[in-house]
Amino acid sequence: MALVHWQPFRELEDMQRDMNRLFDNLSTPQRRGIDLGFVPAVELEDTADHYFLHLELPGLNPEDVNLEVTADSVSISGERRSKTRSEDQGMTRSEFHYGKFQRVIPLPGRINNQDAKADYQQGVLTITLPKAEEEKHKVVKVQVNA
Repeated sequence: MALVHWQPFRELEDMQRDMNRLFDNLSTPQRRGIDLGFVPAVELEDTADHYFLHLELPGLNPEDVNLEVTADSVSISGERRSKTRSEDQGMTRSEFHYGKFQRVIPLPGRINNQDAKADYQQGVLTITLPKAEEEKHKVVKVQVNA
């Protein structure tokens, strides 16, 4: 029987490298041959009176998008349709993602969903979500423990 010197820090480094590789694979699925379809990127901006939600939707028409707003979330769905092409028409490779998508984006606070507005320009959908009055003046008392 051979004795092997145990190196706990080396095992931790190996585990960290494996975890990094796993997260790299999850963050870039199209590079790994996994097709998750079309999922629009989202940005949420928080100001004193409004939330601004920006979604990248290039190649979509406004009528292809279904948008629903509740007091605490935004639900968006739609479909990016592909044009039927073949190699004899010059298409040999496509990295575009097509298909149906649906996202529900929770908001950090309540909004007045009756006054929500959406604007679509140059492939970016901007949704203006006015904060509810109670959210604007919300003060939270925090207990300090010794």
